[in-house]
Amino acid sequence: MAGTKVIAVLATLDTKGDEAEYLREQLAALGSRALVVDMGVVGEPAAAADLTREQVAAAGGTPLSELLRDPTREAAAPVMIAGATRLLRAKVEAGEVHGLLGLGGFQGTAACCQVMRAMPYGLPKVMLSTAASGDTSSYVDIKDVTMMFSVGDLLGLNPFTRKILANAAGAAHGMAQVEVTLEARARDKPLIGMSNLGVLTGGALKALELFAARGYEVVVFHAIGSGGRAMEQMMKDGIIGAVFDYAMGEIADEVFGVLRAGGPERLTVAGKLGLPQVLCPGGAEHLGILVEPHVVPEEWKDHTHVFHSPVVFVPRLNADELVRVAREVTARLRHTKGNAVLMIPRDGTGRYAMPGGPLRDPESDAAFFAALKEGLPPGIELVERDTHAEDPEFVAECVERLIGLIEGRYGVRHRIVTPRRG
Repeated sequence: MAGTKVIAVLATLDTKGDEAEYLREQLAALGSRALVVDMGVVGEPAAAADLTREQVAAAGGTPLSELLRDPTREAAAPVMIAGATRLLRAKVEAGEVHGLLGLGGFQGTAACCQVMRAMPYGLPKVMLSTAASGDTSSYVDIKDVTMMFSVGDLLGLNPFTRKILANAAGAAHGMAQVEVTLEARARDKPLIGMSNLGVLTGGALKALELFAARGYEVVVFHAIGSGGRAMEQMMKDGIIGAVFDYAMGEIADEVFGVLRAGGPERLTVAGKLGLPQVLCPGGAEHLGILVEPHVVPEEWKDHTHVFHSPVVFVPRLNADELVRVAREVTARLRHTKGNAVLMIPRDGTGRYAMPGGPLRDPESDAAFFAALKEGLPPGIELVERDTHAEDPEFVAECVERLIGLIEGRYGVRHRIVTPRRG
């Protein structure tokens, strides 16, 4: 019927044929249509597929017959993932698939979620998994995948699995009915991405208020590794068109290999794309380290520290360590040729480092700022202010400068603005 939504069901039909067929029935009863994709290789399919394993393997670059000569999951999985991704991405782009629903254990979840992560933000993605009660970060990564715990193993139908499968079908069907679309622009203004940390939230809230008053909408990303990477992926996808990179703790943690590490691309994407960006080294003066509750790691006992939560230990970096962070920041900014401003709040890069904060250390701050200035690429304008990162006037200037870059009012020069109070 007109308007019927198509949900791609990803499953290995040799082991989960009955479950896939039951999902087909449930989706039909709800008014959607299933497109069953067979991700299996070895056993015989126990249900009919709309995209067969032969089609999937061929789309992945290796005929099924070749995979079956010496079949192993390790060899077959990359081919089947690539094939399913290629076929489904084409159908999604053509408007022929409106959501994905996967089911599996450890290996099936990994395969299905890799396909899901290759799909656009906003497309419904539901993963019914025996692994959903544990750490799902490797499955979800930076995409909007909804993980649903199957509780029991997905091997055979019974009253319990029927109910769980029906709920999963209902979730995917319901998401596909939603008419809200992901719009990257509002009234010809780009969507802004903003990084944030808990030590900057007061300033972030002020920035949101000021952007809204000027007609701009903002997506805020918690800069704890996945947040910054998601923000930059959305730049690549064309969703985000300008950046207030307020928090750089992901770079500090990347240098020391701890909790909030943002990965090798962090702080490079906006520059490569030439997007307007205002940068601030917010939260870069400390690290976030996952620990046992209230346990100070031996190697950090000589550092000033606080606990952000019982299990997140926060040591203050010293001058030498902050110089290392500054050099990493400026090395990553070499991709930025212009259309960017670095704002330095000389009186503290976050709530912990501002006057009265538990990690206050003006001398190491000064070494950090000096190293940033020394290594800053010439295409980035440098502005220093004698205030802290959450000061409302500092935040207001960050907002105005980004809007100025967007609207073309500021030329970008490499210069140091004479510090002023406020």
